[in-house]
Amino acid sequence: MADFAQPQAPPFSVEIYQNEFLPEGAQEVNAIVTVTSTRGASTRGLPLPGTDPGGSSAALPGAVRTDAAVVIMIDCSGSMDYPPTKMRNARDATAAAIATLHEGVSFAVVAGTHKAEEVYPGGGRLAVADDGTRAEARQALRKLSAGGGTAIGTWLRLTEKLLSSHDAPIRHAVLLTDGRNEHEEPEQLKAALEACTGRFTCDARGVGTDWEVKEVTGIASALLGSADIVADPDGLAADFTHMMENAMGKEVADVALRLWTPQGSRIKFIKQVAPTVEDLSDRRTDAGSRAGDYPTGSWGEESRDYHVCVEVPAAEVGQEMLAARAALILPAPDGGTPRTLGQGLIRAVWTDDMIATTSINAQVAHYTGQAELAQAIQEGLDLRKAGDEEGATSKLGRAVQLASESGNADTSKLLSKVVDVVDAATGTVRLKAKVADADEMTLETRSTKTVRVKK
Repeated sequence: MADFAQPQAPPFSVEIYQNEFLPEGAQEVNAIVTVTSTRGASTRGLPLPGTDPGGSSAALPGAVRTDAAVVIMIDCSGSMDYPPTKMRNARDATAAAIATLHEGVSFAVVAGTHKAEEVYPGGGRLAVADDGTRAEARQALRKLSAGGGTAIGTWLRLTEKLLSSHDAPIRHAVLLTDGRNEHEEPEQLKAALEACTGRFTCDARGVGTDWEVKEVTGIASALLGSADIVADPDGLAADFTHMMENAMGKEVADVALRLWTPQGSRIKFIKQVAPTVEDLSDRRTDAGSRAGDYPTGSWGEESRDYHVCVEVPAAEVGQEMLAARAALILPAPDGGTPRTLGQGLIRAVWTDDMIATTSINAQVAHYTGQAELAQAIQEGLDLRKAGDEEGATSKLGRAVQLASESGNADTSKLLSKVVDVVDAATGTVRLKAKVADADEMTLETRSTKTVRVKK
């Protein structure tokens, strides 16, 4: 196999959507920052950096990066044996994920119970994907059996240890569990997540209906990955294949959204609002006296939207200012000057034109509604579990209304399995007397998924 040079970061673009006009004395500026990463040279058959376009080392069509490391964590606790097909499906899904790895990608498999054990290759190392190691991994997976408890923090710590032994810029993990984290204290899981934050990204999946949604979504949130439910174990292989295909499409890691504000201004909040809602406000790390970096994880060919709210000093009519600068930053491997991948400006202009100041930007309005939708679902389900039928009906009714208004058909469909919709336009609903666990957990797990605004 040809030894390809490492591909460059894919091109990024930053677009700002806002109504910059404010009435006299107003101090809050809202903007949607759309970040788009397009496919890099490594997947277009173009020469990679450091290669000779006319020589034998130039990239071939379809050439892919191999500087990635992946660890798959499989729940092997006793509950995975009920029914026995669950463990078999987990083994098959892991094999399918390994089959999806690109040639040359480093990988390992971890079995998780009340402790973490290396399944393959063992010895505190990673294997390099090829036909031979894939076959060896499949053989090792056949020996997996269910037994023991669940202590997810130990799985994460072993995964971090394995991935930290490799200098790959793309470090990714997959975690599958079918139960609650009952064999360690919540503080232990929290400490493990803190130790792993920024070290690798992690997609988390719950199989069946006996796991805790907030645990699984909390892991994915902390480690900038996706979370989902696979209610039927038969769907694991397809889900794992899709997850690994997505991971193999990542081309650049550790990208930060840097927000700079002038003297007297501050970032009130920043939230990712598409494809999912994720509040990044508390994840700021200072990058100078008036700038802060917010982590965005790994990127392939994709687009995401962020809602930035800036508090600025009050000003008089006729004044204008740069409220904030948003830039995509890629750290230098040697700790030197980071590279700016793209940037955009957020402005504030004070005017006495009432029409201008009262016009709400369509992007801002849409994503404000999507964030409220996610919150209404979470609060409604919590109230339903607590036995507050009136409160749950009110919150879930509002969620139905918001989903209908924004055209979020997927969420509307999930809501219809928890409530009977009388009138979506007014949010009039009735709680269903009986709701399947899988339907309620699916709604809760996917409540933060949003739809893009129609431009």
